[in-house]
Amino acid sequence: MTDSILEVTDLSVEFATYGGRVKAVRGVSFDVKAGETLAIVGESGCGKSVTVQSLMGIIPMPPGEITGGVAKLNGKDILGLTSKEANEFRGVKIGMIFQDPQTSLNPLMTIGSQLLETVINTTDLVGKPALKKTIDLLEAVGIEQPELRFKAYPHQFSGGMRQRVVIALALAGDPDLIIADEPTTALDVSIQAQILDLIKALCRERRLGVIIITHDIGVIANIADRVAVMYDGSVVETGEVRKILTTPEHEYTKSLIAAVPRGDMKLDR
Repeated sequence: MTDSILEVTDLSVEFATYGGRVKAVRGVSFDVKAGETLAIVGESGCGKSVTVQSLMGIIPMPPGEITGGVAKLNGKDILGLTSKEANEFRGVKIGMIFQDPQTSLNPLMTIGSQLLETVINTTDLVGKPALKKTIDLLEAVGIEQPELRFKAYPHQFSGGMRQRVVIALALAGDPDLIIADEPTTALDVSIQAQILDLIKALCRERRLGVIIITHDIGVIANIADRVAVMYDGSVVETGEVRKILTTPEHEYTKSLIAAVPRGDMKLDR
């Protein structure tokens, strides 16, 4: 796994509750290589979002606590960062794409000003170079007439276009890793494939590692290279996407696949 940009080994996370301590993540291990997309799949409450929130340093502590494990991004330990270090790390080394773009965008600021601010905060660019990068990012995520749309507000964009802007925000700091948490849940089915194809294309083009979090195993058939299936806080099965979808071994994986209509899961490769 020496060519992996992210290596997670035996990650464990617990939460203190009135009823005692709850083990949300139990010894989870996986890796992500440059230019590769890993899908972490499982039902709500299985621990997949807590796993990536731990990597981002955004689980509430307390009541949350990372009780074991190691996570290294390009060899650097990212679980032991202070709050200040984690704040500086997020957006620069790891970009995040959230499921609802409306919660990621300020409705009172133009699209361009929000993206420009993020570019300035996550890079060494200012002035015209920062503005050029902002326009280039809008163009890279498929927004036509970027100079004109730069001045638009979020409510003037469709849901799919807003999610494209959120992807641009995640790319602003030239991160090594992108984490996409249910990135198409809030979108129409017709737009979902476009957004997933865009994430996949940008991943390959920029040699980024990408983690896609989803409860719907059907959406990852043509975007993921590998899949990690989570159940009750643990990874119960992992492997190449074609192998997992065509010859699953774990009963839980089989049940996830059985729940997907055949027409919604097509493998092009």
